[in-house]
Amino acid sequence: MDESAEVRGTLAALRLHPVKSCAGLEVREALLIETGLEWDRQWMVVDDHGEMLTQREVPRLALVQTALRGDALLLRAPGMLSLHLALGTVEDEVRVRVWDDEVRAYDMGRVAAQWIADFLGTAARLVRFDPEQRRLSERRWSGGIEAENAFSDGFPLLVASTASLADLNTRLASRGAAPVAMDRFRPNLVLDGLAPFDEDHLGEITIAADGGPVVLRLVKPCVRCSIPNVDPATGTAGTEPGDTLAGFRADARMNGGITFGMNAVVVDGIDRTLRAGQPFVASWAF
Repeated sequence: MDESAEVRGTLAALRLHPVKSCAGLEVREALLIETGLEWDRQWMVVDDHGEMLTQREVPRLALVQTALRGDALLLRAPGMLSLHLALGTVEDEVRVRVWDDEVRAYDMGRVAAQWIADFLGTAARLVRFDPEQRRLSERRWSGGIEAENAFSDGFPLLVASTASLADLNTRLASRGAAPVAMDRFRPNLVLDGLAPFDEDHLGEITIAADGGPVVLRLVKPCVRCSIPNVDPATGTAGTEPGDTLAGFRADARMNGGITFGMNAVVVDGIDRTLRAGQPFVASWAF
């Protein structure tokens, strides 16, 4: 690693996850807002106590496909009729919990609740984040930046690289395991042009976005739970790629946690549009 050199590459892909822990979608462009990419993790599934439900507890959530069609959020799942939810419509204000944060949200109504409960086979409701709620990343990681989040785990953006995924798949093949796709790791931004796991050591990334630069700071390695082990095609949990990652991705910065990808905060560029193919330049962290 030449720490005096800049790193250059391209924004290979943009991914949105409108409903936390449901299937994501790749998009050609996305508007950057205070909480990350517009529409990312703006909805969440909760139990009847308002506690978040994710693939950790309910792997079947991986089978709920999401799409944005005009002024509606569209949900599809095996054996279910499609559910259309108007983007401009919410119902009662509620309080819900995402990790340790209790936040304001809006219930999406009885029909949405019945749909998600019927598919999951457990009591559940769908809620939408209250845009007036300010939920901030931990300052000890954000470097003093007041980084806002909706229902993401704790940071506005998650960044991964094509080279790191390719390296992991080479290791999986050597163990006789099947390759995995990037959707297992649920990033927002996928970078091309890096060496494997270079993202671990980058400081700021400047993307040549529409209307001016977008500047992001990579602040915290993403510690991985069981979700990457859930097969998006079947909604069932296995042991890979977690077992392979455990053999080489223990991160001392995270007390030995197994990491893949980096959490990022926004330094500059709110209300600018990111597009796949835009070039970026990055500096090394010191």
